[in-house]
Amino acid sequence: MKSGSPYQNSLGQEHNVGSMFVRITKWYDLLNHILSLGTDLYWRSQLIKTIARSHPENIQLLDLAAGTLDVCKATQKKMSQASILALDLAFPMIYQGLAKISHLRFLGLCADAKKIPIRDESIDCVTMAFGIRNIVPRHIAYKEILRILVPGGSLYILEFGSGQQKIGWGLYNYYLDHILPKIGGLISGDPKAYSYLSDSIKSFPKADELQSEILFSGFHRVTFKSLSFGIAYLHMATKAPSLVH
Repeated sequence: MKSGSPYQNSLGQEHNVGSMFVRITKWYDLLNHILSLGTDLYWRSQLIKTIARSHPENIQLLDLAAGTLDVCKATQKKMSQASILALDLAFPMIYQGLAKISHLRFLGLCADAKKIPIRDESIDCVTMAFGIRNIVPRHIAYKEILRILVPGGSLYILEFGSGQQKIGWGLYNYYLDHILPKIGGLISGDPKAYSYLSDSIKSFPKADELQSEILFSGFHRVTFKSLSFGIAYLHMATKAPSLVH
C-alpha cells in the first residue's frame, strides 16, 4: 500500500475507509461487475455452493462486510431456509442492497466486524467477501468471529489473492496497477478510492500466509482453494467442536 494514502487502513484511519465506501456506494455494484468482467458473480456462486454442500438450509448465517448484499442475495436463492444477518460499517451500502432481498429471515446492521453485536455461540456460519483486506488488525475480527460461532461452526472468506504474485504472465498485475484504478476512478469520480483498492490487493498476504494467520488466531482447521488462476481465493476455517457431549 502506498505510504501516505488517505485511505490507508491503519487502526486510526478506519473511518476514512468507511467514508470512502459511502461515497462510492452508487457505483459499487456496476464497477464490481465491470472491473472483474463479471467474474465476481462466479466467485460468489462458488462461495455459496461450498457452504450449501456442508450445511443444512436452516442455518444461522452472518455476512460480515456485507456491502450491497450480493452474498446475502446469493444465499437466499440457494438456501431459502437460512436466517441471514448482514453487517457493514457503511449503512448506505446495506440500504442500497435491500432491494435485492426478498427474504423474511433477514436483518441488516451497521456495525464493526471487530465489535460484533451478537451473543456468544449463536451463529452457524460466517461469510466475508472482499472485506478482510479492510480490517486492521485482523486478529481482533477473528477473535470476535470465534466468539459468536457455535462449536464446529465455519468461517468462509472470499478475497483477492496477493498482488505480490505474478498472474497471467504479469498481465493481471499490469491491469491492477494501471487499468483498474483509471477505470474505477473515471466512472466513480473517486480515483483515490480505486487506487486504494489496487494498493490493498498488492499489499495483502499470500494465501498460505493468510491461512497461517487464521490458524494462529485459534481456528481448528483452515484450508483454501484458488479461483480464476489465483486472482481470488476461498478460505475455509472451522471452529473446534465442543468436547462436551
